[in-house]
Amino acid sequence: MYARRRHWYFGLMGLCVGLFVLAWGVVRLWSVPAAVGMCLVAMVIPPVAAIVANRRGPDDRWWDDPSGDQQSDEWWDELDGKRRH
Repeated sequence: MYARRRHWYFGLMGLCVGLFVLAWGVVRLWSVPAAVGMCLVAMVIPPVAAIVANRRGPDDRWWDDPSGDQQSDEWWDELDGKRRH
């Protein structure tokens, strides 16, 4: 799961940098408003990329990692429908 989120993050950030470079290297020669629009779109991408990179999937354990207290961990596993072997 981590690798998939990392790939999405770097893909989105690459798209962001690509939009900036394309907007001010090429598109501004034909249309400054279009270049500004591309930069506005690129400005929204980094927060979205951060959200995607930090999103937890259903298979990721973080809130229910074992606490070290065996009785408590067994109790929570029983509530979640998980069986320990």
